[in-house]
Parts: sequence; structure tokens; C-alpha cells
Amino acid sequence: MKKIFIALVAILNLQIAYAKDKPQTISLSVTENGFEPSEIKVKPGTHVILKVTRKTDQTCATEIQIKEKKIKQKLDKDKVATVDIGTLQKGDIRFACGMDMISGHIIAE
Repeated sequence: MKKIFIALVAILNLQIAYAKDKPQTISLSVTENGFEPSEIKVKPGTHVILKVTRKTDQTCATEIQIKEKKIKQKLDKDKVATVDIGTLQKGDIRFACGMDMISGHIIAE
């Protein structure tokens, strides 16, 4: 009985570790209104991947930058760009267009 209990605990620990490592994919659009959504909430310790689609030519947001993570990526119109931000610690991380005029943020709380 003790061996079964130990085996179950080991399996549960592996499942918890896997769940923490599994990235959270978030869809983000660039429209005439800017980044939508402009505010994203996640739990601290979450690995975040953004799937960004630019749907307009009416803004300067032809790229996305995340200065804290040293990320700058071109956004082609009507194509999904994958931006791997990595694991976020507690706090606020800002994303913006290349000109830093249109922005949003991810809150890890």
C-alpha cells in the first residue's frame, strides 16, 4: 500500500510540473484601436506565447516590441506572428509598436 501511495504522489508531482511548464498561448490583434486586448492577465510563473495578427494598415503598429525581454518582431498584415515571451514573474510587462506610440501590457499577478 505504501508503494502505491508513493507512486501516486510521484505521478501527481510530474503532472503538476508539466502543467507549470506548458505555455499559455494568447491571441492578440492589431486593429484601428491598437492592440486588442491591450491588457492581459496571467499567473506569475506562466510561460507566455503571444499569437499576434495585424489586421489593419491604419496604424503604425507594424511590429511589436517588448523592451524588458529585448524582443522586436515584424508584424505582417493578416499573418500570425508568434512571440515567445518566456516565463513571467510577478509584475507588469509592457508591449508596444515599434514607434512606442501604441501599447498594452501583461500583468502577472
